[in-house]
Amino acid sequence: MAQMKQAQQKLLGLMGLLCGASMSLLVVPPTQTVAAEAETNRIKIEYFTPQNPTYKPMMDLLKERQVLEKLKEVFGPFRLPIDLTLRTGDCGGAANAWYDSGAMTICYEYVQEMLQGLPKDTTADGITRTDAAIGQFFYVIAHEMGHAAFELFKIPVFGNAEDAADQFSTYIMLQFGKDQARRLITGAAYSYKKYIQNAKVTAPLAAFSDVHGAPAQRFYNLVCLAYGADSVLFADVVEKGYLPKERASTCKREYDQVAFAFRELIGPHIDQQLAKQVLDKQWLPGVKEPSSTGSRALQ
Repeated sequence: MAQMKQAQQKLLGLMGLLCGASMSLLVVPPTQTVAAEAETNRIKIEYFTPQNPTYKPMMDLLKERQVLEKLKEVFGPFRLPIDLTLRTGDCGGAANAWYDSGAMTICYEYVQEMLQGLPKDTTADGITRTDAAIGQFFYVIAHEMGHAAFELFKIPVFGNAEDAADQFSTYIMLQFGKDQARRLITGAAYSYKKYIQNAKVTAPLAAFSDVHGAPAQRFYNLVCLAYGADSVLFADVVEKGYLPKERASTCKREYDQVAFAFRELIGPHIDQQLAKQVLDKQWLPGVKEPSSTGSRALQ
């Protein structure tokens, strides 16, 4: 009898352990809870009044053009786990933009420096002053959005995060239909004009320690992805010698690699219906064709 009683107690104990284990399997992991809370349209915007009155015209210009409001709409389809703040402000003289801890900051100093470097007239390559401004600005902001996406979606980056953010930015610009993509890419490329004018470049050794790639290299990466996405639309970058033929031969593969990574890692975090509305909208003034012509999906 004593042995039977001990056996019964052991059986009850074992059943208790099994029940406890079964119940633990029903508990929803924290990662699933976070995913369920991810929502679209979680971009918040703030225009900070600059402490230095010199930059107030920059704030007024951005507010007048509703720049942050438009960026809020463009990035609205991303299903974010937290609110992401997009803000402007003066940065103690630093011409910069960055992402950190749920906020993207755009310095008025950066806006001023960019505007000062715009072409006075349409360039020989057909880049207008407006396209140079919008292309450069969006390229930088989408780059920072790339950093935000990698962090908030917990996406591992195998390689240089700055290069990955450049690829993220370029890929997004290429989805806005042929005409707008062409203007955004060439406008962004204009910012590297002074770095590619000379066949030979000299730089101090310390320049190679920067986490960002050299400006000339970033230019070639930008136009290579564009050419890889559409070798007809961007045929002139090779014809005019901006992109060496040797590099051009690998650009389709490079673009496909970025497109695959975006589709697999970023695509699941995007509301595709909202994204289509964004991509089909005419964002640039004087668009010659509807943006939906040749537009791609953000997936």
